[in-house]
Amino acid sequence: MSDNHREWWRSAAIYQIYPRSYADGNGDGIGDIAGIRARLPHLRDLGVDAVWISPWYVSPMADAGYDVADYRDIDPLFGTREEAEALIAEAHELGLRIIVDMVPNHCSDQHPWFRAALLAGLGSPVRELFHFRPGKGENGELPPNDWRSCFGGPAWTRADDGEWYLHMFAPEQPDWNWDRPEVREEFESVLRFWLDRGVDGFRIDVASLLVKQEGLPDKATLPKGAPAPDADRPEVHEIYRSWRRIADSYEGERAFVGELWVPPASLPRYLRADELHTGFNFPFMQAPWDAAALRGVIDETLAQHAPVGAPATWVLGSHDATRVVTRYGRADTSFTERHQPVPVDLDLGTHRARAAALLSFALPGSVYVYQGEELGLWEVEDIPLHLRQDPAVQQSGGTDPGRDGCRVPLPWDGDETPFGFSPESTDTEPWLPQPPAWKDHTVAAETGDPDSMLELYRTALRIRRAEPALGDGPMAWLPAADGVLAFSRGPGFACVVNLSDTAAELPDHTGPLLTSSPLDRGLLPPDTTAWLRTA
Repeated sequence: MSDNHREWWRSAAIYQIYPRSYADGNGDGIGDIAGIRARLPHLRDLGVDAVWISPWYVSPMADAGYDVADYRDIDPLFGTREEAEALIAEAHELGLRIIVDMVPNHCSDQHPWFRAALLAGLGSPVRELFHFRPGKGENGELPPNDWRSCFGGPAWTRADDGEWYLHMFAPEQPDWNWDRPEVREEFESVLRFWLDRGVDGFRIDVASLLVKQEGLPDKATLPKGAPAPDADRPEVHEIYRSWRRIADSYEGERAFVGELWVPPASLPRYLRADELHTGFNFPFMQAPWDAAALRGVIDETLAQHAPVGAPATWVLGSHDATRVVTRYGRADTSFTERHQPVPVDLDLGTHRARAAALLSFALPGSVYVYQGEELGLWEVEDIPLHLRQDPAVQQSGGTDPGRDGCRVPLPWDGDETPFGFSPESTDTEPWLPQPPAWKDHTVAAETGDPDSMLELYRTALRIRRAEPALGDGPMAWLPAADGVLAFSRGPGFACVVNLSDTAAELPDHTGPLLTSSPLDRGLLPPDTTAWLRTA
């Protein structure tokens, strides 16, 4: 895979940065742009091609920045717009592209347009930029319809004057009304604003939710099998066609990746040649550690993308998902609830996570690495409830522990917290507590250790970039025993993954390029992946 490949997004290895947890440059215990800039060499040395940065915009932080009050500026928690522009330039100098998060379904209740809507009162034009409705019941005391928030509870909050407004997430996140041309024009302007500053692409948050069915009908009144009134509406595609025209007008192959929680039949519609470039692969991330299940997801993914010529993406984790080491260390390895009161075998989970990384890097298309996966970090499940900040915790009354367990600040060096996350001169604790055992999983501790997760990732990404067969392109399944996946990526390269309980024979090869764990007298041990030179 060449770094100069024109359509870079078809084959790229993309690293997700969750800004508040990557690196703290100013010593306040929260990650920031200064920290990202200082740690860019880590990403260069890791061997990724692009960096996706979760929201850094001005925000009250009701949902960790996914409640945006100003789409054109940086929240002071993270730094300044000038620092962001410097980061983009410095990343480019290191050969790294920058993807920023775009949050178009909703904004913050502190956004100037929403504040104006509240002040303007009933029937005002500015309220039409959102979804304000009178309530039901004798005195309008009931929500306008039966829709539920993704965080739990009703999707409606009542304003002081009695009207209700829609929020598919937290009450502090009112939904935009994408039927209004002013909203569409505003977001097109925001896209151009950041494209003018050199960003290489956008990750689009909850990309399928923007358009709602006219009239906002109760879900209970719809016929069985009717399309959802609040997601995956056909009208959303014109929005992304307009966005694609904007991206295509810029030099340098700017790209979109959509967060698309949609049925398999819907996915290709978003990935047509005049819409989004790629979509986040949730089925692969959610699949259990099982050969048949993984092969099914791989086949279905490639089949969905083929008709529209879009590249697949391969994802093991994100800021919303239980860390892969923990998930693969459970008896039930499928992606279910974020917290399960069951034992976790971290050694087994690490073994499988190493194998899964090589599997995902060998598949055709692009691949994502969530920060900390390259260190083998696990889900921190014992964060005290009073320290958790995910709004899902509050809205569920504490029954949902939220996503903070995968958002704990990264360990960089040293033997005790903050493990180099913050400058040595500060006594401030990280915004979420780090496990003491992470002292053996810092970047410094793993660097140079041939058995570490970090060196496995560095080696794998280096081979992936240099190997012509990897990245975008064809693949073909090879004969394999039960519980084993084997496939070729063009002449000369094969990947074999043993998900069974017994060691497996390797196909004919001239030598191993890389293995996730050592071979056992020429056999592939359980929970191990091998990259082979076959010609």
